[in-house]
Amino acid sequence: MTNLWSRAKQFKRLISMVVIVVVSWGIYRTVDHAWEQLSASGTNGLEWKLHPIWLVVSGLLYLLGVLPMAIFWHLSLRALGQHPKLGETLRAFYIGGLGKYVPGKVLVVVLRTSLLRSERVSATVAAISVFLETLTMMAVGAFLAILMMVFWMWDHLSSHPYLFPLAVALLMVSALPTLPPICRYLVSRLGVEKMDRQIHTQLGELRFPLILSGWCLVSVGWVLLALSLWAVLEAINIPGTDPIAHLPYFLAAVGMAVVVGFLSMIPGGAGVREYLLSILLGTFYFEAVLHIPMPQASALAAAVVLRLAWLIAELILAGVFLPFGRGSRIAVTEVPENNLPTEPVN
Repeated sequence: MTNLWSRAKQFKRLISMVVIVVVSWGIYRTVDHAWEQLSASGTNGLEWKLHPIWLVVSGLLYLLGVLPMAIFWHLSLRALGQHPKLGETLRAFYIGGLGKYVPGKVLVVVLRTSLLRSERVSATVAAISVFLETLTMMAVGAFLAILMMVFWMWDHLSSHPYLFPLAVALLMVSALPTLPPICRYLVSRLGVEKMDRQIHTQLGELRFPLILSGWCLVSVGWVLLALSLWAVLEAINIPGTDPIAHLPYFLAAVGMAVVVGFLSMIPGGAGVREYLLSILLGTFYFEAVLHIPMPQASALAAAVVLRLAWLIAELILAGVFLPFGRGSRIAVTEVPENNLPTEPVN
């Protein structure tokens, strides 16, 4: 088991290095192309203006967009026999989300688990449920991106043929571990029962209706995230956008950018998001649909502003949640594992 784990870590580092090299080259080419557009356009290019009110709208839509993911996490915990309060789950979810900006992103699991663990919530179940929620979010994002590509962008894919198989691969990698039988098998193979003897019984309550409800909730969240991207386009004065008619482009762009950025293991998906947004926005939307000047440069500007809007929104809400819950946490050493509730919640 130790050798297998060591090889897995080495393989993970190798994949991360390959992703970084490929993404770095893609970013270089994208920035170079965008700079050429800016140099060639002179004073006849697109006139960018910043409308702060639309940035506020984008941030609010982002926070609302991740709320269904938090609710699915809460439902998962309840289904697995845990008893967190909704406010506790939301606090752990939003504060813990900042851990994705740390290399490896393991801090997301650590933060959310430590913030939620109590005499009513097992740390082991909390950690497993974090993976369940995160992978469900990624699977739904990849699935929606595939649908958008098939029905709205198929003609555009000839110039970037790798995008569709990449989205399918992301869907498979993310969705399969969330299927109840496979999830239980993976947990068993990892030897989690040695740390928590009740985990097998608790995971017995993981059923397909829960996963289906998660897909429905998370789909709503992705639509709100797509509208957050649209608000950013309004904020930087991109003309001709339509939040309803052009929603498939926003969904595909946000879905692919966030999912690939997350699975790249690069903190915050830095560079990966921007690269994919420059393609799905710049080439597929700005150039082919809106016919605006400087499509690549405009897409990069939108990607940077979107990242800042989301980050600031996360920091503000995490700061609001942070003072709450202090003093009500029970020390880990005072919580015997055998006192955890074992009866599933209907």
